[in-house]
Amino acid sequence: MNNTQHTFIEYTADAVVIGAGHAGCEAALAISRMGLNTALLTLNLDSIGFMPCNPSIGGTAKGHLVREIDALGGEMGLVADKTALQIRMLNVGKGAAVQSLRAQSDKNAYHKEMKRVLENTPNLRIIQASEILVENGKCVGVKTVYGGVLPCKAVIVCTGVYLNSATIIGEVVKNEGPNGFCNATYLTKNLIELGFNVRRFKTGTPARIDGRTISYEKCEIQHGDT
Repeated sequence: MNNTQHTFIEYTADAVVIGAGHAGCEAALAISRMGLNTALLTLNLDSIGFMPCNPSIGGTAKGHLVREIDALGGEMGLVADKTALQIRMLNVGKGAAVQSLRAQSDKNAYHKEMKRVLENTPNLRIIQASEILVENGKCVGVKTVYGGVLPCKAVIVCTGVYLNSATIIGEVVKNEGPNGFCNATYLTKNLIELGFNVRRFKTGTPARIDGRTISYEKCEIQHGDT
């Protein structure tokens, strides 16, 4: 890096976490709680801890993972408890080995609560950035979308589903991330230039239907657990 080419951000980071989804939030909190100066990078502050179309925490397999995160001092289970709409034990008609707890959370409330926790955690700063800087095979910092440079000792990449992402609705294809958020084109290009292979995975989501067309009186109510 060259001082004449970059504007340096007045913040010294021991570690930088790229991506503020579930994994990125947990990584940034874990590092900052160890007393290290940490920067969490995201394209959009409104996408921090943003949940998918099925806003659930837990369930089969994932429920065990959430409990492991909780045992290690993580935040997901705590935020899920604070923002839960319904909690239910699944597979109660089967053996204990396949039973798992699932919480349906309020998407907006979960995002706001996780963002609040991050913003009030000592040693942690949230920055919008897009590119990893490497010198002689070693990561030396990150560059923001506005050209500022943040030097650091280590980078943890938690990219999620935004790398050159596209949404497909019928015949319409849009170059964007989930919920209309912008995709990470700069970071994708950066990773390819650094020698990484970037592959695309497809996820599907059910079609949306108008609630006014449903006869709810014919539906069976599934109550949550007390």
